[in-house]
Amino acid sequence: MYALFKKEIILFFSSITGYLVGGLFLLVTSLFLWIIPGQMNIPMSGYASLEPLFWLSPWVFLFLVPAVTMRLFADEKKSGTLEILLTKPVGDWEIVGGKYLAGLVLVVVSILPTFIFFYSIHKMAQPVGNIDHGAIWGSYLGLFLLGAIYTSIGLFASSITSNQIVSFVISVAITFVFYIGFDALATIPALKSISSTLVQFGIEEHYQSISRGVIDSRDLLYFVGVSAVFLSLTKMAITKKRW
Repeated sequence: MYALFKKEIILFFSSITGYLVGGLFLLVTSLFLWIIPGQMNIPMSGYASLEPLFWLSPWVFLFLVPAVTMRLFADEKKSGTLEILLTKPVGDWEIVGGKYLAGLVLVVVSILPTFIFFYSIHKMAQPVGNIDHGAIWGSYLGLFLLGAIYTSIGLFASSITSNQIVSFVISVAITFVFYIGFDALATIPALKSISSTLVQFGIEEHYQSISRGVIDSRDLLYFVGVSAVFLSLTKMAITKKRW
């Protein structure tokens, strides 16, 4: 698994992909948080808070993470190298795990530069450092877990097609449904009786819960569970290729 993980990391950073993803995430968030006038602009709000970052990030990741994961299996299928990989003495879980961890590392790398924002609002606060550190660290944990789910969904989408564009579209669609789709269903009057249950199926409810700085085991189980489900589906898709 390590060899495959290392290979994917090298591929990411030997091309423009890795730098482009990290750079785009930092650029988009920087523009909205510090330059473009609006409710998310931190200096204009008058409050030393990173809440706008954690509200915006899931929507930016909605497109960036599928862009990262779309080639992980689709490209190998198109080029025919997946069949060669499956003949190697490596298990299906090792293949899935190596590619998943590589994609997740790239997501984490794109998050790290935002600590500059953390330092900035720490200094901007009056008095210096007068910010809710617990909520911020909780939000970063939530963002990491969000990235973990997005990556697992993107990997699954890539495993069921040989076309990277199709993989991207499928990944965006599934991620959108899981992030906001269940919340939208819960607002339908006919589903009012099960609205609270529907909301629990959505990512946003659990992401917002962790972002408040409260680490609830139910939220952690949700993120781990959904990621495990999509990784299992990916493994099933790869196993079929052996036969």
